[in-house]
Amino acid sequence: MRWQKGRRSQNIEDRRGRPGRGRRVAAGGGLGMVAIAVVAMLLGVDPGMLMKIGGGLIGGGPSSQAPAPTSAQQDQQKELVSVVLADTEDTWRAIFNQMGRQYSEPNLVLFSGSTDSACGYASAAMGPFYCPGDQKLYIDLNFYSELQHKFGAPGDFAQAYVVAHEVGHHVQTLLGISDQVQRAKRGVSEAQSNDIQVRMELQADCMSGVWANHAHRSRNLLERGDIEEGLTAAAAIGDDTLQRKARGYVVPESFTHGSAKQRQSWFFRGLESGDINQCDTFAGSI
Repeated sequence: MRWQKGRRSQNIEDRRGRPGRGRRVAAGGGLGMVAIAVVAMLLGVDPGMLMKIGGGLIGGGPSSQAPAPTSAQQDQQKELVSVVLADTEDTWRAIFNQMGRQYSEPNLVLFSGSTDSACGYASAAMGPFYCPGDQKLYIDLNFYSELQHKFGAPGDFAQAYVVAHEVGHHVQTLLGISDQVQRAKRGVSEAQSNDIQVRMELQADCMSGVWANHAHRSRNLLERGDIEEGLTAAAAIGDDTLQRKARGYVVPESFTHGSAKQRQSWFFRGLESGDINQCDTFAGSI
């Protein structure tokens, strides 16, 4: 990715080295927490949902976890995500203008270990997420090491894909899609709710592809191999990939983000078309 000379976003909130003030989330049993952590590494996890999965046992005083030190590598990653965020701002502002709408830029919060959000107390084990309550993206940069070494998805474009996916959730919030999804999930079965959630996540993948298309056409951002990095990252965090690694088998009815093939397919669809209208994951089969 040709990102080094790109504009840096002013919407970065750096909380690295400062632990959150919230309360710990307790869960009953080590095996349960392992399963939760694996699922939570998926992009876009709702903090409130994680607390419910963990049994909703919130107790004790503020976390005593020591703040994680920053590093030169993470400082470079901060520069990368700042450039990517700025580029998504330029892309989505132009797209919204074409739709006769105004794009409101989200903030990106960098944290280490834990932090507080409008969606609740957040742990690094949850992975990157977007909180519609404060319209902020949250990333512990240690996730990028996990993405490379545990999930086999290295590269700067793989890191950019993470940011672009979460910005996709912000776009869904601004367009009212997130509210529609929450209403649609009320009063339906767990399997139906999961299906709706999968469609929402795949749409965010498609929107990340739309950004990549515009970024390359307008600013020549992509280099040879970048698309492969994005597709590798999408596959690495597919529900089937994570479930197979965690327990050796796959339960499609429990998917909440989509299979590796689905995530790759919708990312590529947005990338190839550059058209947000091609990202309607709620119509027809996925």
